[in-house]
Order: sequence, then C-alpha cells, then structure tokens
Amino acid sequence: MLYIVGSPIGNLTDISLRALEVLRQVNRIAAEDTRRVRILLNHYSIEKPLLSYHEFNEAKRTTEIIEYLEQGESIALVSDAGMPSISDPGFRLINRCQQNQIPFTVIPGPSAVTTALVGSGLPSDRFYYGGFLPNKSGQRERELRAALQREASSIYFESPYRLLKTLEALNSLEPTCQICVARELTKHFEEFRRGTVSAVREHFAAHPPKGEITLVIAPIDRKTREKSARDSETEANEQDAF
Repeated sequence: MLYIVGSPIGNLTDISLRALEVLRQVNRIAAEDTRRVRILLNHYSIEKPLLSYHEFNEAKRTTEIIEYLEQGESIALVSDAGMPSISDPGFRLINRCQQNQIPFTVIPGPSAVTTALVGSGLPSDRFYYGGFLPNKSGQRERELRAALQREASSIYFESPYRLLKTLEALNSLEPTCQICVARELTKHFEEFRRGTVSAVREHFAAHPPKGEITLVIAPIDRKTREKSARDSETEANEQDAF
C-alpha cells in the first residue's frame, strides 16, 4: 500500500493522529527532503528508512518505489509541507500505482491553500488554485488578468523575492481589488496582510517580505470585471495591429 500523507505546513503539532499511525507502521518513507521530514519524525520519536523523492530524481525513484510496493512493502509519501502532488512531487508515482494496480490511499492534512483562503476573510464559497505564479513578467501579468476576470477567489503561491513585482503588476491592473498576503502560515511569525492591492503593496514596499507566501485575490464586482475585460480586449487588439 502507498500512503500519500499530508504533513504540517509549519507547526509540527498540526499532524493528524492517523498520519502518525501510518508513519509508524510503514516499512519506509519517501520524502521530498529527508532532512525536513527527519525533524518531524524525531519530534514524534519515529525511526524509519528514508528515501529522497524530489523533482530531480522523481523518475528513477518512482520505479524503485514501485518495486518495493510490488514486493509487499508499505510506503508513505510525504512532501516538505502539505499534500504531496499539490505543487510537489507525487503525481508520477500515484499514476504508476494506478497503472500497476497497486493500492494507495490519501491521509488528509494541513493545506496552505485552504488555510490562506479562510484566513483571508475573502469570499470562500468557491475558489481557483493556480499553483506558483509564472516567473516571466508577461505570463505573470496574463495570469493576474485572468484572476481579475474570475467570479471566485484566486489563490497562488509566490516567492518573497517576487512578491513586490507581482503586487506592482496587479496594482497597475486594478489597484482597488481586495487581496490577502498570507505569510509563514501556522508558524511563529504568521501574518495575514489584508486590504486593497495598493495598500498591501505599500506595506511590503516598506517591509520586505520573508518566508513562504500565499496570495489570495478576491473576485471583483461585475462592472469592474466587465471594464477590465474590455481593457484587455482593447490592449490585445492594439498589439495585433502593431
């Protein structure tokens, strides 16, 4: 059996009793960063053989893990934080288990996505998760435009080194839209910075951000959304004409 185990996103005591039970009973643990997971295991006095499983060795390790599973072992897959395969390695292994008819199950755990959304105070009846925002400015701006057109809150992961540029791009598109920058969730320096994008941008311009960041963008009202759509169409037509 393969167990896909959700792990704490910061606070070690957020792990579930079921997850601890699984980690104690499996034969070995595949981890995105063995050093990070060892901190968790040591905290709960768990000793298990560890396998590194990250984006650079995912293909090779997947074959190795499948062989262990076919030999009758039980293996837990964990990421640095949160749920494996959500912006982390895991999909390839899960897919191979399906292909080889190897049973697997998911052990739920903390999520930066839902924690940021609920803590943002922004509409949470439905939402869109876009993973990490693109590195390139043009692609990032297109994604931010798409977020402004949605009728649901949009959630992204962002690097603290790019956050200010992202907020500046969003501010140039719609400075009055409501956002929340959730930083260092569940950790000692947890912060929810809420408000208009212009106000939040000013804050982080004066206080450079650190740590892991989740950005939540609220849906804008219909009239503003329609105006933004017209502006985007006009800009696209001008670029085509050029």
